[in-house]
Amino acid sequence: MSTLKVGIANYDEMKTRTLAIASGAFKPKRSDPKIWFTSMESFAKVLSDKNRVLLDLIMEKKPGSLAELAELSGRAKSNLSRTLHTMERYGLVQLKKDASGKVVPRVSYTDIVLDVSIGTRTSA
Repeated sequence: MSTLKVGIANYDEMKTRTLAIASGAFKPKRSDPKIWFTSMESFAKVLSDKNRVLLDLIMEKKPGSLAELAELSGRAKSNLSRTLHTMERYGLVQLKKDASGKVVPRVSYTDIVLDVSIGTRTSA
């Protein structure tokens, strides 16, 4: 497993960075964040203590379905599904269907590192 580096950038900063990368004017470094959150609040919400416990549970128990994860975690399946889909959008979990059609959650990272500047900055 590996470390995922995340950053905080507002919408305009992310748009400027993305356009600069697409036009070839900016080449991201290998050490740059791979995932971006629009605010510290959104980062804190997605990676709350409760959700980090959930990620650890997925890594440790490797549940075979969302129903199994719901049972292991004590969380309602509908709430769990919503949370995991949000995490999937940020690249924190993968949700794959197995041969029987069950959705199987997996986590590819053991650590998450936050790269944040105190002031505002433009990455590109």
